[in-house]
Amino acid sequence: MKELRIRVLVGVFVVAGVLSWAGARLWNSIGTLPSVPLAAPIVLALIAVVLLATALSLRSRLRAQRERQPDAKGVDPMMAARAVVFGQASALVAALVAGMYGGTGVFLLESLDIPARRDQAIYAGFSVLAGIGVIAAAIFLERVCKLPDDDEHEGTGAAPTV
Repeated sequence: MKELRIRVLVGVFVVAGVLSWAGARLWNSIGTLPSVPLAAPIVLALIAVVLLATALSLRSRLRAQRERQPDAKGVDPMMAARAVVFGQASALVAALVAGMYGGTGVFLLESLDIPARRDQAIYAGFSVLAGIGVIAAAIFLERVCKLPDDDEHEGTGAAPTV
């Protein structure tokens, strides 16, 4: 399984942001811009919390297993792999969504004197921050589940992930 690449996530964020900004300008010239939902940053923050809780749980279980504690609960490799895939998918979607709300938020910065637009810009800004939180939690989860280097992969690059 390949590791998440920060460059890919930044690229998705930037492309989505530029397209969203251009779309917001076009949509605003034709009619009324759709609003940024209040639930957007809340949902992204909840996903970040779930990813972080999963990473912390796996890290403590792996540490207990590594230290050979008597009551250590093992980690199923398939469960760890599923957690990593969930984290990677969440990071990609969060980069896309954060870019969309970021582009919309940049467009809304032009009209902060209107209270409704100011609220939408705030929601968009919190959505971008929550999206960054999802990405950070996903990268942390991926690092927790990373296998140590072994002898047969000597000098061939990064260690594979579970």
